Amino acid sequence: MNRRRFLLISAVAVLPGRALAETEWTGMAFGAEARMILRGDRQMAAAALQALPRLIADIEAEFSLHRPSALTQLNAQGTLAPSPMFRAVLDLSARVHGATGGAFDPTVQPLWQALATGADPDAAHRAIGWQRVGLGPAVTLAPGQALTFNGVAQGFGTDAARALLLRLGYRQALASLGEHAAIGGPFRLGLEDPEAGYLGTRSLTGGAIATSSPRATLVGGQPHILHPHGLPPLWSTVSVEADSAALADALSTACVFLDPAQVQAARARLPGTGRITLVDFAGNLSTV
Repeated sequence: MNRRRFLLISAVAVLPGRALAETEWTGMAFGAEARMILRGDRQMAAAALQALPRLIADIEAEFSLHRPSALTQLNAQGTLAPSPMFRAVLDLSARVHGATGGAFDPTVQPLWQALATGADPDAAHRAIGWQRVGLGPAVTLAPGQALTFNGVAQGFGTDAARALLLRLGYRQALASLGEHAAIGGPFRLGLEDPEAGYLGTRSLTGGAIATSSPRATLVGGQPHILHPHGLPPLWSTVSVEADSAALADALSTACVFLDPAQVQAARARLPGTGRITLVDFAGNLSTV
């Protein structure tokens, strides 16, 4: 799964004491660098490092657009009996779609494909519309529709990695499969904008954070995060802190199109959402 944007947060753990061994793991997940900071005994670390590749493969088997997956099957056939994992992402997508007035919309995939290939975008625009997706026992797409979960799957994977570490007994760890989720802490995260550069730090204890920068990558000359109605992004970078990395991921994607009042309203509609940092195209930073 190619990244929908560059990840523009770096992490350094701030951990009291050195009684437990600290293990750092780096690898690949969803086509981007993944990172774990694990503080526990070596047996725990061995179990985590053995389980992580399987976890990543399982999530990619659900949500990848670049290898056979449940998502590519749905896009090709127009119908799918979703797994519990797939259903959870559908349900979260529906919640964030509603809370953001439709700014978060996984049906933008045909438009993304049209921009990437130089095809006429008119047919793609006609296919867009989350309200046309059937969410019964089977998920069904209207003719011409296709979904992308690039705005939520990395956060979902990060939450799954954190859950795995909790099951293994970790009480101090930082998981990053594209976004960041902490067990314990605090962990110090450096916030960076693709135009303005380094802007400061955030401290993460037991929560999650996700960041979206629409102009970090261009598709067909346009920002790669797409509004379903073609509206331009209002922010250069949006960083969302929340209980869940999946929620933070989806909301940061949508908030690049929302003005401050709309950001505040969306935050109020989504329990578990914390501070939202907005960076405009002049490099000015504000928080909600």
